[in-house]
Amino acid sequence: IAVKMKNGSEILFRQIAGALARRIKWYVKEGQPLHQGDEFGFIKFGSRVDIFLPLEAKVTVKMGEVTKGGRTVIAELP
Repeated sequence: IAVKMKNGSEILFRQIAGALARRIKWYVKEGQPLHQGDEFGFIKFGSRVDIFLPLEAKVTVKMGEVTKGGRTVIAELP
């Protein structure tokens, strides 16, 4: 999923299902507006989500830090 911010910045989310998960569910549709903290989908039985940020983003988490969806601020965008 690619999300375009009002300021023109784009963020890309990629859900990757592991061997056990094999099921990715998206809640959002193309063109649907999102707000900070909104859920956009989930992966059954875990796995991972890759987040691609603009180069000018200031990353606020440290390597190895445990993050929680909807709670942890991952980066600040200009």
